[in-house]
Amino acid sequence: MPTTAPAASAALAAPAFADATASDRALRRFLHGLPGVDTVGLEARAASLGTRSIKTTAKAYAIDLAISMIDLTTLEGADTPGKVRALGAKAVNPDPTDRTTPRTAAVCVYPDMVAAAKEAVAGSGVKVASVATAFPAGRAALDIKLADVRDAVAAGADEIDMVIDRGAFLSGRYLKVYEEIVAVKEACGEARLKVIFETGELSTYDNIRRASWIGMLGGADFIKTSTGKVGVNATPANTLLMLEAVRDFRAQTGIQIGVKPAGGIRTTKDAIKFLVLVNETAGADWLDNHWFRFGASSLLNDLLMQRQKLSTGRYSGPDYVTVD
Repeated sequence: MPTTAPAASAALAAPAFADATASDRALRRFLHGLPGVDTVGLEARAASLGTRSIKTTAKAYAIDLAISMIDLTTLEGADTPGKVRALGAKAVNPDPTDRTTPRTAAVCVYPDMVAAAKEAVAGSGVKVASVATAFPAGRAALDIKLADVRDAVAAGADEIDMVIDRGAFLSGRYLKVYEEIVAVKEACGEARLKVIFETGELSTYDNIRRASWIGMLGGADFIKTSTGKVGVNATPANTLLMLEAVRDFRAQTGIQIGVKPAGGIRTTKDAIKFLVLVNETAGADWLDNHWFRFGASSLLNDLLMQRQKLSTGRYSGPDYVTVD
């Protein structure tokens, strides 16, 4: 059986990776030795898989699965403990009129809101995730980033969402990016680590593939597309590419890594397209919220309305769900 991502040293146990991070030159050679991405083929396959028709019981299953995979998120400067508590209550009980509705996977907040989130979801099984490492830009010294992580973990965060240094990555300083991931993973302790690439700033699919491998080699438990704070976030094509990466990484190491597309996924139809991508690319082992998440809070409202439509035969009114 595949294992969850351990510390980077264990992730590098496979002979193929033994020397990949020995130096900046070795890591560069490894990353630039990865197969180039066929842009036309990647986008065509993503578009083709997006045409699959999912109906009736399969659609009902997909809706409940998607709800269970959401990281319900608030990352605004105006966040308050009251807003976070309300979000936690919605994560635990998304539809107060139907107790069969699944809980979401997690709530995601800034480090200073972790304690309020933990209180709101206590005993429910809903995880608390916290962004860290000077989110969303990542422009801070490493000691500040690590302090950010430790504060969130000390407050009770179950998961940490870090951002890579895109400036270092784009200037070819791959070892710096890798070493920061390793350091953050160590600071996480028992918390799971999601590594955010901000795919909209990486310019090319080849860069997304390289970033995916840096994240996995560094000990990420999840690789994540985006912060949701830029113009281009999760797309079927960039998520497909990351799913191929985790599939290939597990084939070579036996270690399973999760994937989280974030930003721009707003409708049930969108969510189902991504679930088809997961099933057809990585496989059924990833169709679980331990291995796949949606960073898309507004998606939950549409899923709830579509769920009610399947149950009752009619759409709910505009005041059926809360506005986050």
